[in-house]
Amino acid sequence: MHSSDPGASFEGPERRRHRVFVTRNTEYHLRDGVCVAVRDRNTKRWAEGHMALRLRVEGAVRVHSNGALIPTVSPPESGDALFFAYKTVDGEDRQLVTSRIEEIGRPPKNDVMSYPPLFKKKSSGRD
Repeated sequence: MHSSDPGASFEGPERRRHRVFVTRNTEYHLRDGVCVAVRDRNTKRWAEGHMALRLRVEGAVRVHSNGALIPTVSPPESGDALFFAYKTVDGEDRQLVTSRIEEIGRPPKNDVMSYPPLFKKKSSGRD
């Protein structure tokens, strides 16, 4: 993962589409804010049935030093948890909150090229 940013002085609009959010056990790979791949950090295997796949990050959950958890729509930062929201097939609202983000960066090109296809329909999942 590329965490250093050689173009940090660039002041134009952000054009890079891919980001990776690393939590204690998992990497969440996003393209344009939508989760396109999830990888287990221990096994390095893609989790093709993960609930976050195809979901848009809606914001973050800030974890404060006093233990308070505060949802925010601002972009997730290190120390926050990613927040995804979705509706079940029955129309119920559900949320998915990750563990705390340890690192945010850009995935290497070989990771992006090895993402599993998203067009596979999950047999189980969002109940």
